Amino acid sequence: MLNFEYHNPTKIVFGKNQLEKLPAYIQSCTNAKKILVAFGGGSAEKIGLLTQIRTVLSDLTLVEFGGIEANPEYETLMQAVEVCKREKIDFILAVGGGSVIDGVKFISGAAKYAGDPWKILTRETDDVFTEAIPFGTVLTIPATGSE
Repeated sequence: MLNFEYHNPTKIVFGKNQLEKLPAYIQSCTNAKKILVAFGGGSAEKIGLLTQIRTVLSDLTLVEFGGIEANPEYETLMQAVEVCKREKIDFILAVGGGSVIDGVKFISGAAKYAGDPWKILTRETDDVFTEAIPFGTVLTIPATGSE
């Protein structure tokens, strides 16, 4: 057995009108000015959630990346990684369910990684992500445990 230590600081905010607290929560973990808003197929837009997020985060620069599919494709996630690098993203906000959240976990580490992230996924090397873009989640379906 390998020895290890695990620290997973997670804050869960639940209830009505909690979205209004989003800017303060983002600023509490980073001084982000440019945020990637990552989402899936469009239900967040259809239900008006993205509009609400745009409103509460109107003082920040938002870059939107939609189309993260169920069981996200590596190519899709790498497109988001390139956006993060090109746009110098400070924070990522996953808006959706498990696929978006899990995709953002990868994007946040891969965007700061100098090598080929595929080798980490396939465990071709002993490398790991040692740095990541901070991220948060606006959960739309609590079904996977990804949160």
